[in-house]
Amino acid sequence: MRQENDVEKSVRTLRARAPDDAAELLARESPEFIRDILKLLPDTHARKVAEHLPPDMRPIKPHSDGKDIAVRGSVVELMDPIPASVPVGTTVAAAVEAVRRAEVPTELTYLYITDEGDRLVGLVVLRDLMLSEADATVDQIMLPKPFALHVDMPLSEACKAAVRRHYPVYPVVDVENRLLGQVRGWRLFEQQIIEISAQPGQMVGVQKEERSFTPLVSAFLKRHPWLQLNLLTAFIAAFVVGSFTGTIEKIVALAAFLPVLAGQSGNTGCQALAITLRGLALGDVDKRPKLHLVLREGALGIANGLLVGLVAAAAMWFYASRQPDSASQAPMLALVILLAMSGSCLMSGISGVLIPLGLRRVGADPAVASAIFLTTVTDIVGMGLMLGLATILVL
Repeated sequence: MRQENDVEKSVRTLRARAPDDAAELLARESPEFIRDILKLLPDTHARKVAEHLPPDMRPIKPHSDGKDIAVRGSVVELMDPIPASVPVGTTVAAAVEAVRRAEVPTELTYLYITDEGDRLVGLVVLRDLMLSEADATVDQIMLPKPFALHVDMPLSEACKAAVRRHYPVYPVVDVENRLLGQVRGWRLFEQQIIEISAQPGQMVGVQKEERSFTPLVSAFLKRHPWLQLNLLTAFIAAFVVGSFTGTIEKIVALAAFLPVLAGQSGNTGCQALAITLRGLALGDVDKRPKLHLVLREGALGIANGLLVGLVAAAAMWFYASRQPDSASQAPMLALVILLAMSGSCLMSGISGVLIPLGLRRVGADPAVASAIFLTTVTDIVGMGLMLGLATILVL
């Protein structure tokens, strides 16, 4: 057995090091010693250190009551121990002494006030504590019933709360309002940045857990199913184009503008999709009626579609007028391109909102593979609209 002072020294050393450096030091120790050390480290730091340990050396870090707190995706992942708390009725002088006795005084932002059941009833800002009379009680200077995060609250909801409130520290309580720990505001913002940075990958089927060092087989299994889905949707788009083979054979100029139409409508939809996903992550989407967002992106889509459609129509007129078999059809082909571009951008803008909202409604992650479904819609609508209009207006 290690001496108690050796354990305390190891804990202080590991808390001061980055998780990968701390894991490198711990990897030299026995599994029993690693388990004991991780129990004494703050929950978040212990979990990050364990992630850098070899798989066979990763014990689960239990909470102080013996229950496993490894609840992925919830506030408890970021929770740190309470640095200092005092019961109701404590004098300012005694509270100041409790602050001085805190294990890590530098981590103190608030002094928490609890009742006899260890339930959170208030908090005191340290500045107010130091400026108050010594014989006053904390009840007189505390902020009663402070906002607190629930221990089972999803990280996404906690991040939205942090965006709206901007507190430096948030207490964490259970269903009975018992004080369990605290979460620093910057950790929630860090988590929010991680979530937002993962969205571009999720939009094309890359899971947010995948990193550059993820094993090859694991990365393959995470990505490949979405590529198969993308292939299926591509076949649908190909079927739509194949239905208008006769039109393409008679008006060869249309084939040159199919990728132009698909690219512009796809980019318009991706812009709307990015804004919607960002709004879902920050909680902005739920502050206004969903119809407002749909109409907004639809208006932006058709406005952008008209402007790029005019340029594309001019290009089609110029291109078709120089083709012997379509020179007489140049004006109508230009009109087809203008209408198709406007209509496809309108639909892609609306789809960029409805697809992630629909995924959330059915309980799926709105960011996962949204771009794959969006591409399907924009390709089918855009190409189908252009070839259909050409069949009706030109042939």
